[in-house]
Amino acid sequence: MIVERTEKEIEFKIPANTDIKELQRILDFLKYREATQDSQATEEIANKLADESKANWWKENKHIFSK
Repeated sequence: MIVERTEKEIEFKIPANTDIKELQRILDFLKYREATQDSQATEEIANKLADESKANWWKENKHIFSK
């Protein structure tokens, strides 16, 4: 692996035989970090939002799984 820093970015060069699934997990984490770097939200707020989202999803899709 080679890491190079330019004026505007950091470049990673990774061997072509790298496991793509594992690489995608790393990229997803980096995207998450970039998206949340300026967030003031606490873990408690994030957990509450996740719980609300799951509850709303279940409410809207319950009919698919229940008879």
